[in-house]
Amino acid sequence: MELISAARRIDLLFGEPAQEVRKLELRDFYEVDRPLFEAWSSGDRETVEETMRGHRAFLTGKAAAGFPYRRVRVVSEPLSGYQRMAVELADPTERLRWLPRRLVSALPLPGNDCLIREDLVVFNLIGGDNQQTDIQLSTDPDVIRFCNEAFEQAWSLGVPNGEYKP
Repeated sequence: MELISAARRIDLLFGEPAQEVRKLELRDFYEVDRPLFEAWSSGDRETVEETMRGHRAFLTGKAAAGFPYRRVRVVSEPLSGYQRMAVELADPTERLRWLPRRLVSALPLPGNDCLIREDLVVFNLIGGDNQQTDIQLSTDPDVIRFCNEAFEQAWSLGVPNGEYKP
């Protein structure tokens, strides 16, 4: 595994050749989203909409450039406040599936959140303080195959966005 920067992660994921990017999210809260969560919790609709507009524009732009995006969120139930926010704010057009954690007990999953292409995997490592500690890159074919298979299994078990009713 090679440690890389956040900028390099974007360059690798959305570099040539253009291809689908798949994301597997395994945590119930992401510290990076604390400002969004606090705005949502306090009813600050303006900040929430501004933040979500940027997120949607990024994904729409990447999809138009040949980088479709699929995402699976593994969630504990009952949902945390953060995940209640995520369900409420999820773009109905996003290719996103919600996977209750109770369904993944026997599913082989990577130990960390990851973004997957056909030629690489990027792992986002989070410390005990919920802060990102490292970003790892793997181009090992066995690691890529494992992560792709895990993602597809999780995708097949997940509930499509818009149909998930926790």
